Amino acid sequence: MDFAPTEEQALLKGAVAGLLSARYAFSDRVAASRAEPGFRADIWRALAIDLGLAGMAVTEASGGLGRAFADQMVVMEEMGRALVIEPLAETCFLAAPLLERAGGPAAQALLPRILAGEARVALAFEEPDMRSEFADVGLAAVAVDGGWRLNGAKSVVTTAPWADHLIVAARTAGQQGDGAGLSLFLVPVNAPGLKLSAYPTIDGRRAADLAFENVHAAGDALPGAANEALPLLEWVRDHAIVLQAAEATGLLERLLSDTIAYCQERKQFGKRLSSFQALQHRMVDMYLQVEQVRSAAMFAALRLEASPRERAAAASTAKVTVANACRFVGQNAVQLHGGMGMTDELPIGHYFKRATVIETEHGRADWHLQRHMRLMPGRAA
Repeated sequence: MDFAPTEEQALLKGAVAGLLSARYAFSDRVAASRAEPGFRADIWRALAIDLGLAGMAVTEASGGLGRAFADQMVVMEEMGRALVIEPLAETCFLAAPLLERAGGPAAQALLPRILAGEARVALAFEEPDMRSEFADVGLAAVAVDGGWRLNGAKSVVTTAPWADHLIVAARTAGQQGDGAGLSLFLVPVNAPGLKLSAYPTIDGRRAADLAFENVHAAGDALPGAANEALPLLEWVRDHAIVLQAAEATGLLERLLSDTIAYCQERKQFGKRLSSFQALQHRMVDMYLQVEQVRSAAMFAALRLEASPRERAAAASTAKVTVANACRFVGQNAVQLHGGMGMTDELPIGHYFKRATVIETEHGRADWHLQRHMRLMPGRAA
């Protein structure tokens, strides 16, 4: 099988890399993350509209471009390499195809606005006591007067402060611990009774904890059917893991290349650091970790259209590989830079912080190891 990028993918890679190189200086990225609203609207529009990335993950039948998932991975790798904070993946590569897949009046009404770059969407799935198990979702949605009333909380909803709408996982039937009875709701961020407690994250992004107090949702605000959201939640998480694996590939490559360049310049005992065999071995180990992430991302991407069980097993494999590599490459990059590795002046510390966040997003490595064990042949799913 040929894993080399196609001519179209090479052109796409060049277009994204060229835009970010010309308009996304690292100092501007840092300044934007510390000012309001916390990202650059001009870069968001350039990526989503000028390059046409908003419609990549949506089929032509729904007004999108219908590009292959591998094309999204090309984009994510470049975004990782440039440490992009704009919420392209959350809105265009995850929320948009999820809404298309789920269907429903509310989803169909919002999708054209996403494709036009007019709306941003955050995924509000996680809760304080969930521990990555969607079956443990506790936010309750009760049917009232032709609509729904939502009560509960969500935690660490990435990019929520930048979003216009939230896709909320809620329990419409059954008890916590039961995978059945879950539904999705499309909720505006300015809905009465919804409180967002926003804060910056260590990787320069923004997140929010959400409190729902008698938040009303219209009867047609459900993307997909009531009580049948679990397969959709699993589907979007597995796609998110693979996209993030592609992002991690670009990010870890940048950590490695910056470390090699530093060791070739820095001298100790009258010799360049790169001349010490022990450090050469360390950087080779870092390189091997990066290549393992690349391979795991490719393998998981090839299994996205397989059965849910096979897809989930491949995604969990990729997640564990990425988590281990982010820790190993990130920590070694900082160590080889010495104290300078954690200063704001050098990009290395910012890349390390993003790698640290990626290590724990979409489930920790130990949870994915347990999930993989459950999915092995001969074990109950």
